[in-house]
Amino acid sequence: MPETKKFKYLFGINSPKDLRQIPLSELPTVCNEVREFMIDTITKTGGHFGAGLGMVELTVAMHYVYETPEDKLIYDVGHQGYPHKILTGRRDTLHTIRQKGGLSGFLKPSESEYDAFGAGHASTSISAALGIATARDIKKEDFNLVAIIGDGSMTGGLAFEAMNNAGVQKRDMTVILNDNNMSIDANVSAFSNYFNEVFASSTVQSIRQNLWEMTGKLDTLGDRIRRLAGRLEDGMKAFITPGALFEAFGFKYFGPINGHNVIKLVKMLRLIKDIKGPVFLHIMTQKGKGYAPAENDSHNLHAIGKIDKETGKSMSAAATKPLYQDVFGNAMVELCRRDPNLVAITAAMCEGTGLDILEKAMPDRVIDVGIAEGHAVTYAAGLAIKGITPVVAIYSSFLQRAYDSIIHDVALQNLKVVFAIDRAGVVGADGPTHHGVFDISYLRPIPRQIIAAPKDEQELRDMLYSAVYLYPNAPIAIRYPRGYGKGVELGEMKQILLGKSETLRKGSDVAILAFGTVNSEAMKATALLEEAGISAELINARFAKPLDTAMIDDVCSRFDTIITIEEGQKIGGFGAGVIEYISGTTSKPNILTIGIDDTFVEHGAQDELLADIGLDAKGIFAKILDFLRKDNYSIYKELENTAQFL
Repeated sequence: MPETKKFKYLFGINSPKDLRQIPLSELPTVCNEVREFMIDTITKTGGHFGAGLGMVELTVAMHYVYETPEDKLIYDVGHQGYPHKILTGRRDTLHTIRQKGGLSGFLKPSESEYDAFGAGHASTSISAALGIATARDIKKEDFNLVAIIGDGSMTGGLAFEAMNNAGVQKRDMTVILNDNNMSIDANVSAFSNYFNEVFASSTVQSIRQNLWEMTGKLDTLGDRIRRLAGRLEDGMKAFITPGALFEAFGFKYFGPINGHNVIKLVKMLRLIKDIKGPVFLHIMTQKGKGYAPAENDSHNLHAIGKIDKETGKSMSAAATKPLYQDVFGNAMVELCRRDPNLVAITAAMCEGTGLDILEKAMPDRVIDVGIAEGHAVTYAAGLAIKGITPVVAIYSSFLQRAYDSIIHDVALQNLKVVFAIDRAGVVGADGPTHHGVFDISYLRPIPRQIIAAPKDEQELRDMLYSAVYLYPNAPIAIRYPRGYGKGVELGEMKQILLGKSETLRKGSDVAILAFGTVNSEAMKATALLEEAGISAELINARFAKPLDTAMIDDVCSRFDTIITIEEGQKIGGFGAGVIEYISGTTSKPNILTIGIDDTFVEHGAQDELLADIGLDAKGIFAKILDFLRKDNYSIYKELENTAQFL
């Protein structure tokens, strides 16, 4: 824990009620302390970094003005919520963030009453806030409601759908746009701030309301006066602010204002707090504010591991194996250089998916559509229908948001769109909002859908090559995990036949069908089984759809016991597909499916979580032995009395 003696106020703030006892003039000191505490803590533990540093003044101002937790703050995404956690009773446990059993890296209602709505994906805050506002009004409750959304999240269509509906419903709520992509011109900002305060003041609001009511009694003349007054106010706002779009949605717009002047923010929030109807406040901030390395490198310090506080440099050991995302990015460079009709699409995750490598080499071949996954997929379908091959690189959990587009716009039209599904499987510290464990289950029912998963980084290259050049027109998904590869030697890309598996290890007692990179743990498990006297054949399935049915027929003819392994949900997954196929044959083997049960996996290190759910070598070994024991199969009977087995 950082030394408490260097903080004047922070360690006396155990809730926002304590914050509200501090004089307004001292809030800049509080902001400095919150920022310093966050830097001290997160540089040691790792976590999301830049966004939270930019949110300090707004967070302090909101908790100072609003009576939280009775008033509700709805954060978008949640990675900007670290200062919020510090001020709402979680200061002393911030060092546990994103660790197993510790604080969530995002907003989580089960963690705190101050987290009014769970948030892990972008663009949800305005929709959620409008829903809460509607419930408040139905129940005749009385509280203020604020949705805080970043400029990146405003690229998502859900945010605009919500704004459109909020403008129609005209419920009392405030949306704050945290815009950290532009600098503020001091002169324009001062001019704008003056008029914002004028427009927001109770006097002007009262005059506006009285004028509206009075002119309503003047029939045609009143309508003309209303139109003239509206044009005058709109014209003034359009001249000094960029708020015409938000006003068109039915919001009263104020901004942009300096988001790092906490006293000005408090003053502004007090002015707009009681304005009726939907209000939109636009603030300008700097990502990484107050920490020079994060200010200068907002991409790499968006989220960090342990770093040197002075330099901002990583303290992790240099990697000896390539990241899967980098293997993908480099493969895309090779493929794009040989094929002018190949393009890559991503949804605001160019660096996270490895496409920054392609962007540097061939910037015209990468298209970033912003946080708009549904648009990304339909946009890809438009490219495909004109003979361009699009490779859509999106995280598994984010691709969930584009499900209808995959079915309606790609599969139904039989178009070749290659989906490079990054972060498939358990991702670690980001937790249940980001684990990519549903993609097999949600893609497998789609007609024509191809689903592949490589056992290692070379097979990823081979699958990408085969998908682009050899597989038929169809949605083609290649899923691969977060993190480092297996360290295999990378060579030329080669063909993998569609729907064909490979045998990695011969055996005589049980057959193991493993899908994806879990093959490496399955191989270790076969060695443990061998020590226990069980000979296991290991098959790298490669495809969840189409299945290698010839291989399945073969193992059913040779083995009484078949085990499937996947790093995904068991319901509807690869193992379920194997069972469905076998059920239509005359074979009746004993089948064990190993995967993730009907539950959400919490956050923690990847290896910790895989061990917890039994997807490491020891867990796979134990599950197989337990399966043999429970059903009293002949293999177990022969082994149960041996010292080696016991």
